[in-house]
Amino acid sequence: MAQMPDNGAPDEPHEREGSSTAPDADTPGSMERTGPPPVGDVPRATRIMAIANQKGGVGKTTTAVNLGACLAERGLKTLVIDLDPQANASTGLGIDVRAVDATIYDVLLHGVDLASVVVPSDSDPNLFTAPANLDLAGAEIELVPAFSRELKLRQALEPVRADYDYILVDCPPSLGLLTVNALAAATEVLVPIQCEYYALEGLGQLVHNVDLVQKNLNPALSLSTIVLVMYDARTKLADQVAQEVRSHFGDAVCRTIIPRSVRLSEAPSFGQSIIGFDPRSRGAIAYRELAKEVSHGAT
Repeated sequence: MAQMPDNGAPDEPHEREGSSTAPDADTPGSMERTGPPPVGDVPRATRIMAIANQKGGVGKTTTAVNLGACLAERGLKTLVIDLDPQANASTGLGIDVRAVDATIYDVLLHGVDLASVVVPSDSDPNLFTAPANLDLAGAEIELVPAFSRELKLRQALEPVRADYDYILVDCPPSLGLLTVNALAAATEVLVPIQCEYYALEGLGQLVHNVDLVQKNLNPALSLSTIVLVMYDARTKLADQVAQEVRSHFGDAVCRTIIPRSVRLSEAPSFGQSIIGFDPRSRGAIAYRELAKEVSHGAT
């Protein structure tokens, strides 16, 4: 799973209806549906964000699903591409992956048009998903002999990218060919970092790979956004990790911090984003604030 359990963190009393308690001064925000965004929120060109971190359980899928849903809620047409064979982003957005005729696997390996596999959301007319399934598990090997193997996703996106304001690519927890495809297709990289011990472990290799892709495949790529997730206000460690991440990445680190939340863990089992499952929860408030911050940063 791309999401770690909450280990029994007793945050439930703070998430009952009517509560707006947030774990950090950077997190609170409006619980009201914002409706269509102001002109300043709309990006001038499609922003394609690869959500990547080779560590598992750091909130990549949680961020892809909930940031996507919150951007769509702001009136921004958003496509979430599930590039993880576990297909958690697909199921988290209410898709029965056993019932779909074609997935992103067929797009990458068989040349199927991306538009034909996109599934519209039942919850928001601005939200769409390109689902995955377990077939994608063999794609790393099957792509090895393929011509232009690193550019399959970029080529598939070309006919449809102008149809969306945001395209979020949920990457697998590895730095293999699927992640390289995401980096080669993206304009930006968003890295979720958990507020826990060893948070920065292995990130040097991710940064190195981003540099390699930028130099050899995608000069437009930038590591633009770091999101602190799984923040537990009860521990000093969370603050120490947040300070360390900010010292390493500076202005790339979002002001909004995503709290550790039982509700965020529960929502995928109901096939819903957090704003559909519990729109008044701390997790919903935080992801709405993150969407606002990300969209305000559009250039």
